[in-house]
Amino acid sequence: MFKKTEDIALPPGSGNEPIYRKIYETFRAAIIKGTLAPGSRIPSVRALANELGVARGTIEMAYSLLAAEGYIQPKGQAGTIVTPNLHVWAAGNTSPSITGRKQTNLQASPEIMPFQMGLPALDAFPRKLWARLGAKHLRSMDVADLSYPANNGLPELRSAIAAYLQVARGVRCEPSQIFITSGYRESLNLVIQTLLQPNSNIWIEDPCYPLTREILVHSGLSYTPVPVDSDGINVTQGITQAPEASAAIVTPAHQSPLSVTLSLSRRQELLEWATRNQRWIIEDDYDGEYRYVSRPLSALKSLDLHNRVIYMGTFSKVMFPGIRLAYLVVPETQLSRFEEVNRVLGNGIPHVTQSIMSTFMHEGHFARHIQRMRRLYAERRTITVAGLTEAFNHKLSIAPQPGGMHLLINTEGNQIDRLLSDKLVNQGIFADALSRWSILSEHRSDLLLCFTNIKSEAEAKILGERIIDLL
Repeated sequence: MFKKTEDIALPPGSGNEPIYRKIYETFRAAIIKGTLAPGSRIPSVRALANELGVARGTIEMAYSLLAAEGYIQPKGQAGTIVTPNLHVWAAGNTSPSITGRKQTNLQASPEIMPFQMGLPALDAFPRKLWARLGAKHLRSMDVADLSYPANNGLPELRSAIAAYLQVARGVRCEPSQIFITSGYRESLNLVIQTLLQPNSNIWIEDPCYPLTREILVHSGLSYTPVPVDSDGINVTQGITQAPEASAAIVTPAHQSPLSVTLSLSRRQELLEWATRNQRWIIEDDYDGEYRYVSRPLSALKSLDLHNRVIYMGTFSKVMFPGIRLAYLVVPETQLSRFEEVNRVLGNGIPHVTQSIMSTFMHEGHFARHIQRMRRLYAERRTITVAGLTEAFNHKLSIAPQPGGMHLLINTEGNQIDRLLSDKLVNQGIFADALSRWSILSEHRSDLLLCFTNIKSEAEAKILGERIIDLL
């Protein structure tokens, strides 16, 4: 902790440099040099503002930037501390790192990075409620609960999901059609092993989630990238490119990653193709609940009259990724096939996790949580756009979509998004490059920035300035 006023004396810097920036640089230098050791406490906003004779907002902006880059961590009433286990990678490298973190695999990092993709607002999750429900289930466990979980999922949870899908997503199904899985990988693998033959060709959206391509290749399947426009996947072009395809993997609610919605005419065209040719449509409804300009649209599955759609849902985006819970809705005509394959290949989800989730849904907490998150994300989306817009000052453009959990920032350069993404990662700021999601070279160069964990316009502005600095 700083002991004397001279310990926090501001550097001379540039005459035009904002005061918050000087404070930020002073703290960062002290942390890098070891003057402030990991775990040490730093002055409160109020105390430092009084000491330096500046506004509290100035200190808050400096601390916000330090926290966003991973140098410090707020600890509530315990104050703010230098991030534990922080170390400098090498001499001259001013980017923070956490011991054990693999900088090449940020999605696996235990730390929440600014703009990190795929993460809901973890700070807003009702942890105390979840803990109370968990404690209740642990206290009431009997001998039967210690045995192997049901192959296809806990009956109570399957029933809760079926009821939720009918009301919220327009999907009519029986609990027996629900298969509980551990996530997207297991869901997609279960579909592949049950319905698709080796060497089959699959339509995938272009651009699309990179993991989808990897799973298909490792499963011995080929894929055809079908371009996406403002109406979603171009079905006519898909038929022209690969009329023999056995299935199509689509994200109709918010195309991943462009966030456009599959239009009604395209939905009907896709269903007609699948019905006429006896093909399968695999619908990944990963964040369909989050739409901000109107009510969430019904799932593509709700229009399926001929049982050609396999619906995949997940709790990773609406709850938290660590829950490792997802589900499939399969046609009744395919139940026996899925049950047999799942008996052999299914991972099995812990009974207690399914029980807590079941209670969370049956008691109405799940529906209320989604409503709260939809309001919160609308607010955080607005403040993030406002902060970035001010920081970018027309140098970069933002393309907010009607729904989803991230923004697209156009960098107007051929794959410059990859270079900028790598630079930002080295500064402790997560930014994904759209060109890495694309298969065809003509796709534009954008950054993908998740806004769900951005808490203030000031924070967004500071992070936006760092992006501009690296252009």
